[in-house]
Amino acid sequence: MTRVIHTGDTHLGYRQYHSPDRRADFLRAFRRVVTDAIEDDVDAVVHAGDLFHDRRPGLQDLQGTVAALDDLADAGIPFLAVVGNHEGKRDGQWLDLFEDLGLATRLGRDPHVIGDTAFYGLDFVPRSRREDLDYEFAAHDAEYALLVSHGLFEPFAHADWDTERLLAEATVDFDAMLVGDNHAPGVEQVDGTWVTYCGSTERVSASERDDRGYNIVTTDDEVAISRRGIPDTRPFRFVDVDLAPDEGVERVREAVREHDCEDAVVVVTVTGDGEPVSPAPVEELAIDRGALVARVNDRREFDEDREVEVSFADPDEAVRERVRELGLSRAARDVDETVRASKVADSNVRDSVKERVDALIDEDDLDAFEGVDGALADEDPVESDGTGAASADGGDAAGSDAAGSDAADRDEVAPEDEPSEDEPTDGTDSQSSMEEFL
Repeated sequence: MTRVIHTGDTHLGYRQYHSPDRRADFLRAFRRVVTDAIEDDVDAVVHAGDLFHDRRPGLQDLQGTVAALDDLADAGIPFLAVVGNHEGKRDGQWLDLFEDLGLATRLGRDPHVIGDTAFYGLDFVPRSRREDLDYEFAAHDAEYALLVSHGLFEPFAHADWDTERLLAEATVDFDAMLVGDNHAPGVEQVDGTWVTYCGSTERVSASERDDRGYNIVTTDDEVAISRRGIPDTRPFRFVDVDLAPDEGVERVREAVREHDCEDAVVVVTVTGDGEPVSPAPVEELAIDRGALVARVNDRREFDEDREVEVSFADPDEAVRERVRELGLSRAARDVDETVRASKVADSNVRDSVKERVDALIDEDDLDAFEGVDGALADEDPVESDGTGAASADGGDAAGSDAAGSDAADRDEVAPEDEPSEDEPTDGTDSQSSMEEFL
């Protein structure tokens, strides 16, 4: 019997809502998975991609990850993983570095056998390269075979990957696919093979209302999949207010008062026929009641000549909203963030902007300069040649949330900078990754 934790989409380093506390929350959730693995003495922790939120994690994020993986190694629990679309680099992957340090195993076409089970890996592959992708895997003599991968697989909502074709053309008969990218947990059967998402360990977008957690996968007489929650993630308070025609901001504030806002992320969604709601007085109330972060979503349409309350209590949010409406390229948004929203000292702004732009040019990441109407403006970071090596381009689970799924929200999750689609990352340059890490 083999018993493993299946996790993924940990998005370490994500400074959600520009909050250092949220950044710490993502590491805390991952450490909880590690603690559970050690206490339960599982045979392995299997990570289905997007360990990091982007391919340039900060030093503190790397240090925290190394410390967690070191705890697993000390307990004799292997960490098996694939590369997701958010963290993929065009040279060596961070996962290669952790493997060099003896802290992880990067899964690929060859089996990695633990107990009675052979584990294989397939990194994220964008749609543009799937048509010519082969599914040849080395043979094994274990009782079970599991494929770990990252992408939006059928038959789940908003899928863009033909799971039946993958399973039919694979040279190994897989008993289950342990996958990541969709942040909603779920399990389905495709041609007799279990396909299961573990979900994210923290809420990467406000659409992810269900409790966060991971899967327990056991191979014994059969493949058994169960779900376990992570109880101590940051509380989110979802305040949904349907306004009657004569109701407005005071009714929304009243609804906020009905919730425990202490240390929580408060997300207010306004619907109905009532008056337009200015976010500032609602968000100020939630903050006064102890909220870490407060956001108001009122996307109702109103007549242009209708009187609307105007507040300048939060000018930064007004500017952010206007920037989002401009449809700027990713590079332009990055420059805006550096100049306006970051804490970079005035004397260093010029150098910081130049560094960011030079990095995009050096990486041949010309897509970053396309506006949202450009053909490649919404493409996301990682491609794979199917050998366990990642390269640049591609689709993103984040995009599915725009269609109403529980996958990561594109606006909140998009990496700061992405690799070029023309330069594959073959995963061999782990030395350069080591130098970058040090």
